[in-house]
Amino acid sequence: MNILTEKFNTPYHSAPFNDIKNEDYLPAFKELIQKSEEEIDAIVNNPEEPTFENVIEALAYSGEQLDAVSNIFFNLNSAETSDELQQIAQEVSPILTEYSSKISQNEALFNKIKKVYDEKEKYNLNEEQQMLLNETYKGFVRSGALLNEEDKEKLKKISMDLSLKSLQFGQNVLASTNNYFKHITNKEDLAGIPDAILEQYAEEAKERNLEGWVVTLQYPSYIPLMTYAENRELRKEIALANGKKSFDGGEFDNQNLIKELLTLKQQKSELLGYKDYADYVLEERMAKSPTKVIDFLNELLTKAKPYAEKEIEELKSLAKADGIDEIQGYDHAFYAEKLRKAKYDLNDEELKPYFPLNQVQDAVFGLANTLFGLTFEERNDIPKYHEDVKVYEVKENGEYKSLLYVDYFPRKGKRAGAWMTSYKNQYKKDGENSRPHISIVCNFSKPTKDTPSLLTFQEVTTLFHEFGHALHGMLANTQYPTLSGTSVKWDFVELPSQFLENFCYEPEFLKTFAKHYKTGEVLPDEKIEKIAQSKNFMEGYQTMRQLGFGLLDMNYHTKVGELENKTVKEFEDDYTKATQLYPVNPETAMSPSFSHIFQGGYSAGYYSYKWAEVLDADAFQYFKENGIFNPEIAAKYKVLLSSGGTKDPMELYKNFRGSEPKVESLLKRAFG
Repeated sequence: MNILTEKFNTPYHSAPFNDIKNEDYLPAFKELIQKSEEEIDAIVNNPEEPTFENVIEALAYSGEQLDAVSNIFFNLNSAETSDELQQIAQEVSPILTEYSSKISQNEALFNKIKKVYDEKEKYNLNEEQQMLLNETYKGFVRSGALLNEEDKEKLKKISMDLSLKSLQFGQNVLASTNNYFKHITNKEDLAGIPDAILEQYAEEAKERNLEGWVVTLQYPSYIPLMTYAENRELRKEIALANGKKSFDGGEFDNQNLIKELLTLKQQKSELLGYKDYADYVLEERMAKSPTKVIDFLNELLTKAKPYAEKEIEELKSLAKADGIDEIQGYDHAFYAEKLRKAKYDLNDEELKPYFPLNQVQDAVFGLANTLFGLTFEERNDIPKYHEDVKVYEVKENGEYKSLLYVDYFPRKGKRAGAWMTSYKNQYKKDGENSRPHISIVCNFSKPTKDTPSLLTFQEVTTLFHEFGHALHGMLANTQYPTLSGTSVKWDFVELPSQFLENFCYEPEFLKTFAKHYKTGEVLPDEKIEKIAQSKNFMEGYQTMRQLGFGLLDMNYHTKVGELENKTVKEFEDDYTKATQLYPVNPETAMSPSFSHIFQGGYSAGYYSYKWAEVLDADAFQYFKENGIFNPEIAAKYKVLLSSGGTKDPMELYKNFRGSEPKVESLLKRAFG
């Protein structure tokens, strides 16, 4: 018996991690694909007249077990991978791509969908049903349902190639990150680095059976070094290593893969009748067109650049006092931290004792309780995929609402960064509201023998960010799984996450949880005030950085032809030139490790972070005007979160706010 092909015999049918073996995956995928294909065949071969119920709804509910196993497998491939899992991923990805192509290009199925779509006036559909019908029809058309047989085959091959190459891109970045480490034996080389970080470096060395200290390119190791190391040559060396990830001409180089991925995306778009990949993607976004995105990014660029240049001038003055005539990118974090300390008398190491992970988690759980009535209770009887993971049962008014998995610490098999994902979507069927299983994955510093996990303030905001996404999933209350939770337009999906970060800067909230882990002393008022003031510290620089990523992404997906005569590095330099604030290093490039757009779902969509910032600034402004814990506004916001993708996002937003979002709200928050 294959554990993955049965209904999971666990609390709330949660993923049975304890019983899954790697050899279960491939046969399970094959069996469940066959089962899902049988469900599709049943829809196609149903002799009754096609209706909304027996075609559109039946399709929306199909493949449930396959989705569950896919979620388990691909989530583990990000959070707890191994060579064996990566090998299975290489085998499974083309099979799944072929399966989804088979469905999206099933002519008999599409004919039934089209019939229901063409006759939709005769059905008395509610708003969510209309959305499901429109999205289903459009999804098939965008997947090639109107193409001839020859073009359908071409599209199928392109989709399979894209799937494999994007997977390879991510594996190369992970391998390139893991391959590098810097072994240091002279403590003087690490001058300026706080003791807690040195302890972390020493533990890393010990794990590798080395004396001294080891620095890696994992963020909890890399960022503190760049921020505190007085040794400029060491900062330069580590920054160079980071900037060469998958860009060194070696085994894990991604430059050719980038060109191949972009060419495939362009071919796919043209085949489907679009000018380019951005045109194809943005049809399904709030922004609608590449022109609108470029205009939006350039408007922000014009307004933010003077602020950014002024910030860099301040850093140059500090560097000059240290005898540095030309400040470089690898000096930025070091001098920004110096300036922050001078301006606000704040540094991460001073603040960290006030932000032990357990207190920050309690705070975000408490906020969810205040705003939405949620409670969190740890469960030890629900299987986990690693001992670091904790599982919580989430309740609302005493009633089960969701499972929440949290996985906070870096491991060799975990990719860098932080993300929210789900193991199971919410939906309603046969009178039952089937609740979601949500997961947050981060890379915070592990507790040591003497110290709990202490978060930098940026990590505090990261946890709130991912928890905002998690709330979007946990509060989901829709009929269909495909419209549930975070299944919304990509440029809307960051609103809940970025919105929640705002609370971290509110003094009345900060005082409730920023307490020293040893003494229980509340973070002093002047520090809290300075955190609030520091919210916009280096906002110009950060904005330029994000705009650089957004413009590069948009140009990659509208001007792929230029790559025939340019290297990836030349292309990157050309389209980030307007946003660069430091000299460009000829030996580094960020594109070969830009996983968001070449592996993740942000292709032609990286702008959505800034787009969503306009939404979140405007939404939080509404709370600020009426009280940040205002129950009436929280109730309206909860409706927005629980509605998922059942309505047009702008309509959802206007129902909550009473008007469209204003870019001025962001500019006011960022630059006063």
